[in-house]
Amino acid sequence: MHNLVYLLLRRMRLPLIMVILAYAISVLGLVLIPGVDDQGNPWRMDFFHAFYFVSILGSTIGLGEIPYPFTDAQRLWTMVATYTTVIAWLFAIGSLFALFSDPGFRRILSYTLFTRAVRGIREPFYLVCGLGDAGHLLVHELAGHCIRTIVIDNQENRIQALQLEDLRVYVPALCADAADAATLRAAGVNSRHCKGVIALTDSDPTNLTIAITSKLISPELQVICRSESHDTEANMASFGTEHIINPYDTFARRFALMLKSPSMFLVNEWLTSIRDAPLREFTAPPKGTWVICGYGRFGKALQKSLSFEGIQTVLIESDVERTGAPEGVIEGRGTEAITLYEADIENADGIIAGTDDDSNNLSIIITAVDLNEELFTVGRQNRRSNDAIFSAAGLDVIMQPGTIISQRIVALLTTPLLTDFLRLAGQQGEEWANILVSQVVGVLTDRPPDSWTIRVDAEQAPALLEMFRKGSDVTIGMLCTDPRDLTVTLPCVPLYLQRAADEILLPGNDCVLQPGDQVLFCGRQDTGTYMRWTMHNFNALNFISTGEDRPSGYLWRWLAERNASR
Repeated sequence: MHNLVYLLLRRMRLPLIMVILAYAISVLGLVLIPGVDDQGNPWRMDFFHAFYFVSILGSTIGLGEIPYPFTDAQRLWTMVATYTTVIAWLFAIGSLFALFSDPGFRRILSYTLFTRAVRGIREPFYLVCGLGDAGHLLVHELAGHCIRTIVIDNQENRIQALQLEDLRVYVPALCADAADAATLRAAGVNSRHCKGVIALTDSDPTNLTIAITSKLISPELQVICRSESHDTEANMASFGTEHIINPYDTFARRFALMLKSPSMFLVNEWLTSIRDAPLREFTAPPKGTWVICGYGRFGKALQKSLSFEGIQTVLIESDVERTGAPEGVIEGRGTEAITLYEADIENADGIIAGTDDDSNNLSIIITAVDLNEELFTVGRQNRRSNDAIFSAAGLDVIMQPGTIISQRIVALLTTPLLTDFLRLAGQQGEEWANILVSQVVGVLTDRPPDSWTIRVDAEQAPALLEMFRKGSDVTIGMLCTDPRDLTVTLPCVPLYLQRAADEILLPGNDCVLQPGDQVLFCGRQDTGTYMRWTMHNFNALNFISTGEDRPSGYLWRWLAERNASR
């Protein structure tokens, strides 16, 4: 049924038969009915002239009687043919319009165009399953990095909204069930250009099915999945899923880091932030007593992380039996003042509204702040469509599951070294983190820093390899020099160097690079463009190294050598 031509001919069979019969009967009648020529002699129209006349008649163009004036019998038959062919055409055109507006035909047409677009992609791409908040942000972020994506979602309105947006790269999208193996194959899961599958639907079982199907079809593919339950995470991991992202656990670890090491949290937040997001002010949360409203998956993850840091928590839950809340939990929603009073909100230092209802979370925060204006407020925002009201509420920290997931995946796909850097940096102390923050602040404007990775190889750094062959050293400081002005240092900070099995945090400008090295930088946006130009242009790198501006091209070098010899 995915054959568009077959479906078109099948649905248009009766209208086409009616048009053909109307034309055949009209032509036959004109051939059989006798006429007279201009001399009054008997004359019969041949099939060619009859078909020609019926063609211009049925299309309502209307010409004179050809080749001779008609008799009364011929004119009577012409009137019959006129109504017959026009009615047949109207029926056929109406059936065609009805077919074009039929949801089934439009789905098949979309499927055909989608599969054709997928087959036409000749560059690496990622298959994104699920276009919710996380999927929408991820597609936008990857498009900003000029990374191709293909999208599958089961809601037509999301697909239509995506197609109306102005993205830097074209994103083929299909409204279908991403858990279906045939859909995944049509979306290119077994294509040699597909680099990975990203399952971001709102259903853990669906994400699990996508992960299993993708691994069975293409075992070598990288699979990244969203999961909100630990049981599903374990099941996904058993099938070799490379990365499993739980937004609740991720935020809980970050929030614990915010309490333990505010400077390290700040670096983590900057380096994984959404592209072009405004740089927000940061206030370290207090380490006193915290009230957690909602003991679902989010509340459990937070309570566990805070308990590891020795933070005292008070729990509020409306459905104690279903969530399995521990003893001492206060039963209630937290939107009512009496419940907050029972939780001793007046003496608390912070409150976390973590239910799955945005309206209740805002109500909890507003009620709590009325009772204690000094509270540090954290709110869970489940839908990005509520951005305006959450911003107006003035919360200190907003937890958005979609944003957390998309940030993590963008970091994995665009700067793989960032994960290694954050792992190693997390083992350092607060004093080290303060030094790093001061270095990064020195290159910031009003936007978070951009991060990029360079590799010293023939593809990314041919100029560096040429310098090595000539016996010259290249340092990180040379790459951080503006090739347009040697007195200017590019606004960037080298964060991490990976050399074979060695890892170096914050390598200095005097660090000499070697073939195969990978270096992670952060800095202002577009700074990486100048650095990559230096890595590709030997003359620019030689100018930075020696201070001599060598002419490029044989002719200019010959002229320069000739003038120097005079």
